[in-house]
Amino acid sequence: MADRPVIFVLNGPNLNMLGTREPEIYGSDTLDDIAGKLEDRALELGVAIDMRQSNHEGHLVDWIQEAAISGAKAVIINPGAYTHTSIALHDAIKGVRIPVIEVHLSNPHAREAFRHVSYVGQAAKGSIMGFGVQSYMLALDAAARF
Repeated sequence: MADRPVIFVLNGPNLNMLGTREPEIYGSDTLDDIAGKLEDRALELGVAIDMRQSNHEGHLVDWIQEAAISGAKAVIINPGAYTHTSIALHDAIKGVRIPVIEVHLSNPHAREAFRHVSYVGQAAKGSIMGFGVQSYMLALDAAARF
């Protein structure tokens, strides 16, 4: 992994429950399934991924900072519900000089009104949402080109 540029893939609260949590919205793939697909695609793209998940906001902030300090190529983040609440993630993204791509399996704009505002998206380089697992794959393709 050290010989390939690294892209951090960070996942927020409840994403550890993928595969069983509301599959009609989030699909049937588990986070491990997504990681496997990303690892395969990363190999094709000549990059490596560092995939992590936490239900704790501070861990995500720490990992964004770690990505920048360690020289990661980019960060892909699915912040889960923190998308709509976390000024801390917004500020962490604004505080680093590497590209951050926001990802969502579903399209928050097609869901409840409280999901329509993204503090993370306001700070990120871009957002990809609504394409299920393909959202992650599209984000990885974009991140590999930075």
